[in-house]
Amino acid sequence: MSEFRPTLRPALGSRQAVASADFRLSPLPEGTIIHVLARPGQEDIVPFLGRFTDAAPHALRPVSPDQWFIISDAPIPHQEMKSLFAALEPRATGVDQSHGRVRIRIEGKMAHRALSKGTALDLDPSAFPIGQSAVTLVGHIAAHVTRVGAETFEIIVLRGFAESLWNDLARMGLEFG
Repeated sequence: MSEFRPTLRPALGSRQAVASADFRLSPLPEGTIIHVLARPGQEDIVPFLGRFTDAAPHALRPVSPDQWFIISDAPIPHQEMKSLFAALEPRATGVDQSHGRVRIRIEGKMAHRALSKGTALDLDPSAFPIGQSAVTLVGHIAAHVTRVGAETFEIIVLRGFAESLWNDLARMGLEFG
């Protein structure tokens, strides 16, 4: 892990929440996002990884086979991050993605309808229940979508696409405003 410390500026820092009675779009704190990759052949890795979350619901999110995101609203200090990476070894490897990804929340009674305008995911609660995650396209942008509540979704996107995705989501929710 490098000793270099970049100066972080919020990707959506100037964005105010877009809200109506049935739809709300808001930027989330740029806390911590750690991409965890399990070593081949690791069994029962999910309970092991659960030890490293802050006990928040859905703080450990599947990305793809043998890969997860560990999410936290708060930044993890450098020394704690080094300790976490050391504790993951040799079962898994962690990569700090906090600087490279942004989280956006979309919620409300019409959140699923607005989000459905830009993705092919079946967002019905029976097909995409609370805690479910998927990597998909939202419009033309690759994103990681998680249902974190009955009417709440969290989207993780690469930092360079955050503003464009924000604008797209705001347009998708216009009819509900």
